[in-house]
Amino acid sequence: MKKYFFLISNLLLITFLISCNNKKYTEVVEVPLPTAQEKVTIGFAEDVKAEEGSFQLEKLPYTYDALAPSISPLTLETHYSKHYLTYTNNLNKAVAGTEFENKRIEEVLATLDVNNTELRNNAGGYYNHSLYWKSMAPNTGGVPNDTLASIIKRDFGSYENFASQFKNEATRQFGSAWVWLVVNKSGKLQITSTQNQDNPLMRNALVPGTPILALDLWEHAYYLGFQYRRRSYIDSFFEVINWKKITENYQEAVRRKY
Repeated sequence: MKKYFFLISNLLLITFLISCNNKKYTEVVEVPLPTAQEKVTIGFAEDVKAEEGSFQLEKLPYTYDALAPSISPLTLETHYSKHYLTYTNNLNKAVAGTEFENKRIEEVLATLDVNNTELRNNAGGYYNHSLYWKSMAPNTGGVPNDTLASIIKRDFGSYENFASQFKNEATRQFGSAWVWLVVNKSGKLQITSTQNQDNPLMRNALVPGTPILALDLWEHAYYLGFQYRRRSYIDSFFEVINWKKITENYQEAVRRKY
C-alpha cells in the first residue's frame, strides 16, 4: 500500500512540475500603454511665429514628419519651434536700435564684431538654421545629376570622394558644430566646419566663403532620433539632401561672385 501511495505521490508531483514549467512559456505580461498626458503631440510649423522684429522665421518648406525616418518629427518640431525660434527672437532683440536692424543677415554676419557674443551667436544661429532647413527636402537625397554634379567632380574628383570627405569632416567634430559646403573665394567648392553657431561668412572664419549646404551637429539636431549615434545621423542626412536647392545656392553664389 505504501508502495502505491509513494508512486501516486510522485506522479502528482511530476504533473505539478510540468504544469508550472509550461506556465513559464504561456504567461502573458501586460505592459501599460502611455497615458494621455504622456503622449506627444506634433504641431504645425506654420503656427510658429517669431516676436515682432527685423528677422522672421524662414518658412519650413515641408511638414514635421516629411523627413522621417531620416529626421524624426519630434526632433524637427523641437528644433524648429524651440531652438530656431529662440535664436530668431534673441537676434531681433540684439539688433534693435542698432546699425544692423535693417540689414540683410549676410551683411550682419560679415560685419559684426566677433567679440559681441550675443549678436554673434544669435545671428549665426538664425542664418545657420535657415540654410539647414533648405538643405533638406522629402524624396530627395541620392547623387546630384545637374550642373552641380560636374562641379563636384571637378573639385573633389567624384561624388563619392565628396561624400566621404564631408562625412569624415562631420564625424571628427567634437561638441557642437556645423559642417559646410562653401563656394570659396576662388570660386571652388570646399568643405569646412565651424564651432558653435559660427559660419564661413564671419570675419573669424578659417575658410571664408559662401555656404550652399549646411549640416547641424548640435545634439538637439539628432539626439531624440539617434541618441549618441552621430554617424548614423550624418548618413541619414545624405538621404534627404535637397540637391536641386543646393544647385540654386551655388548658382546664386557664382552670380554674386562668391
